[in-house]
Amino acid sequence: MTQTTLPTELSTELFIGGKAVPACDGGRFDVLDPSTGETVASVADATVEDALAAVAAAHDAAARWAATAPRERAEILRAAFETMTARADQLAHLISLENGKALRDARGEIAYAAEFFRWYSEEAVRNIGAVTESPSGTNQIMVIRQPVGVCVLVTPWNFPAAMATRKIGPALAAGCTVVLKPASDTPLTALAIADILAEAGVPAGVVNVVPARRSSAVVSAMLHDPRVRKLSFTGSTEVGRVLLREASDKIVNSSMELGGNAPFIVFADADLDAAVDGAMIAKMRNAGEACTAANRFYVESSVLKEFSTRLSRRMAALAVGAGTDPATEVGPLVNPEAVDKVDDLVNQATGAGARVMVGGRRIDRPGYFYEPTVLVNVAPDSPILGDEIFGPVAPIVGFETEGEAIALANDTEFGLVAYVYTGDLARGLRVSAQIESGMVGLNRGLVSDPAAPFGGMKQSGIGREGGHDGMLDYTESKYIAVQW
Repeated sequence: MTQTTLPTELSTELFIGGKAVPACDGGRFDVLDPSTGETVASVADATVEDALAAVAAAHDAAARWAATAPRERAEILRAAFETMTARADQLAHLISLENGKALRDARGEIAYAAEFFRWYSEEAVRNIGAVTESPSGTNQIMVIRQPVGVCVLVTPWNFPAAMATRKIGPALAAGCTVVLKPASDTPLTALAIADILAEAGVPAGVVNVVPARRSSAVVSAMLHDPRVRKLSFTGSTEVGRVLLREASDKIVNSSMELGGNAPFIVFADADLDAAVDGAMIAKMRNAGEACTAANRFYVESSVLKEFSTRLSRRMAALAVGAGTDPATEVGPLVNPEAVDKVDDLVNQATGAGARVMVGGRRIDRPGYFYEPTVLVNVAPDSPILGDEIFGPVAPIVGFETEGEAIALANDTEFGLVAYVYTGDLARGLRVSAQIESGMVGLNRGLVSDPAAPFGGMKQSGIGREGGHDGMLDYTESKYIAVQW
């Protein structure tokens, strides 16, 4: 049964050179509603030829867009923010349809996503260089920042609006043109954003969108086109490694926002009410399908039982249902494979002695649902502590000392974000400094902010998105030696 609740004006074709066009071979693929498993829409399936046509369109538009006055670029981004905000309800519904996330989370994502357009409308006029005198006194050192060129943006399914605007906003602000390849599970939101940008005044060819099931071939072809000078990817570390190898063939400037394995540390002196509130945000935002999701809970032994009991009570009370139902607090996972992975991790943990305090099972209903789950007595070598769960499961482990908590937090190849709860600010800052992650939420369960540099260390990524740093990732610094 096909659902017909898409906006009637939304095109499901490719968006290339400012126009909606079919795939050159006529190919299409279905987008499914994770709440039901039913088809939402059929979308054009870009070929390699289509992707290269998008690169050509971006290349043809590049010089003119780079020469556009920063204020003009800023006003276009501001108009996109205002339009996106005005259509928040419609866009949130679209995300819930194709992604499955609870409508309240989808509304939060749209507000967050739109803010990238507003932030970078303000940054577009602040692409500031520098002039200094050479230490020898023989000349001046002038540094200007120029747009890097045509950018390939590859985004994931879990935040289909925010991950697109977090890349498109700074790229356009810097004067770059882009080809967006959205996740094939969630292409509709990307196409809706392309329409908004066109309506806001983005010239034809500056933003192109090429949904495709044949992702590897399409992205590889673009990375081997000499007109492409930048890759920005958000997704798994495994795919990131592949894309970095591909990008190396043409020495393509690359930014990577990759996997996470976020520790959530609770010291005995923490405000437990605040810690549980923070845990619910850090763990259950988007049903745990976030790279920033708390993946491993380390709780000081003296408060382990109390924290686990309170968290379990909160998790058990969550309303699970279809993403588009306003009463839903936890929607489905994105596809059957996601449910299989979560279920396997939980079964391995319980098989090794972990105890289920709440949840621990698939939900027997149409769609891809898993119960909000809390596990205690988790074995230190359990795979659930080493893998990114990407689901509504909170494994809890006890610790005795500050040093042990830091060692447990750092015992991973990932380093995207960590969370620390303590009533001692000095301890909080000391521990935050020693944790190997690009971001730390200190007594906060949410770190994402368009004005802040988002990114990780170790195998969680390269570069930063958001803040002023985010725009600099789309520029090249040019040094001019001059004397006057």
